[in-house]
Amino acid sequence: MVKSKQAQSINNVRKAKFTFLDFEGEYYRLVGRPERTGTHVIMGDSKNGKTTFAMLYAKYLSGFDRVAYDSIEEGLCKSIQMAMDRVNMWEVGSRVVLYDKIEIEDLIEKLDQHKSPNIVFIDSIQFAGMTFKDYKRLKLRYPHKLFVYISHVQNGLPDGKVAKRIYRDASVVWRVEGFRAIPTSRYAEDIVTDGDYLEIWKEGAERYWGKLQ
Repeated sequence: MVKSKQAQSINNVRKAKFTFLDFEGEYYRLVGRPERTGTHVIMGDSKNGKTTFAMLYAKYLSGFDRVAYDSIEEGLCKSIQMAMDRVNMWEVGSRVVLYDKIEIEDLIEKLDQHKSPNIVFIDSIQFAGMTFKDYKRLKLRYPHKLFVYISHVQNGLPDGKVAKRIYRDASVVWRVEGFRAIPTSRYAEDIVTDGDYLEIWKEGAERYWGKLQ
């Protein structure tokens, strides 16, 4: 049974301490310093660079802790290998591990193991067949882990009721379009204006958006 949360005084709130991911460079400018736990979402249409960015993000996050990338949708296949090639994932060695189509119940068994990775990518929400109850279960069972969910979109929003609810709960969201990752973050130090992005693939972005943008 999960213990109920206790009311906190304003003074306790002020003095509360949290652990952060010490982002630098473009990641810091766009996202700030996120907590080491919680929920991030990467969403976008197919063939816009979503998987490549997910790998790029996994590689970056592996500088802070070990990462498990659960490829439920594709598993171990040539396109996943190519995405890892594009970001030179091999540079991080064993700090990133690929889970080959591991469903949620089996994922829980792995995460229950001693010294399991503390950053977990689930690709994708739709292919995992997750319910919101599954999402809450993972969040409550592993309060010290960070989960990054990959989502397809429909009409500019995550596809499906569960994906939309996860998206609304996330503290960092990356919308991938035209080989650019456009962030929304609760931790950004400054206001990130429309048009700020992290470029995934320059040539592809130029073809999609035009060279003058």
